[in-house]
Amino acid sequence: MKRILTVQDISCVGKCSLTVALPIISAMGVECSILPTAVLSTHTMFKNFTCKDLTSEIEPITEHFKKENMQFDALYTGYLGSFEQIDLMKKLFEDFKTDSNLTFVDPSMADNGKLYDAFDVPFAKYMASLCAKADIIVPNITEACFMTDTVYKESYDEAYVKDLLLKLADFGCKIAVLTGVSFTEGETGVMAYDKEKDEFFYYRHKKQSRSYHGTGDIFSSTFIGAMMRGKTYKEAIKIAADYTSECIRLTILDKSIPWYGVNFEEAIPFLLDSLK
Repeated sequence: MKRILTVQDISCVGKCSLTVALPIISAMGVECSILPTAVLSTHTMFKNFTCKDLTSEIEPITEHFKKENMQFDALYTGYLGSFEQIDLMKKLFEDFKTDSNLTFVDPSMADNGKLYDAFDVPFAKYMASLCAKADIIVPNITEACFMTDTVYKESYDEAYVKDLLLKLADFGCKIAVLTGVSFTEGETGVMAYDKEKDEFFYYRHKKQSRSYHGTGDIFSSTFIGAMMRGKTYKEAIKIAADYTSECIRLTILDKSIPWYGVNFEEAIPFLLDSLK
């Protein structure tokens, strides 16, 4: 069985970060080891949430991993809350990277043209230095713009997206993936660039009528899980995009109208079928 180590925060209530990564990756038949960067009572869409920073625990935990000679088939980072945590992830990659495993970065820090409240432009630029050490990176268009000094556009063409991907690849990653790419009304998709093969790949599907918190984490967790199941990056993109879309579709149908996350649990049978 393949083993992923994922490093991100965990919310006691709320569907994002480790709260979705752990069950999704496990359901895909891949061992999911975790390294929490913080513990929150709920995710940040709730009011008055509590947060306990765990930065000081990261290095002791990884030192214990080294003493136990632990090996991981993939190292997957999500939301990181500080410059110090980025530096710790660089060290993690140095300590546990091998010729056969994957380093995977989801630079979760922005959306819809804006950085999240906790971050600024220097942080985005520093996140690019972690992306430089990854095999695969999966920013959305906003995150890519902040990291590459590109003007964010609501409307764009294929040339704009390809230019963003080339700039991302220049950081040093093997495969750059952009989520939330839409060229046609009513559709959305994912575009990737494979630097070694010098080829672009685009997968599109129907755009759902609503958006929800945490769907980027669902996509990333499914993507890396599929790759650990032996799928190519193109197959993994399709599986992750379709599953994320199905999660949103089922949530829209839910009469209780969940606002804090999607019903990803209900869509797990769909995910498992897609792996066959």
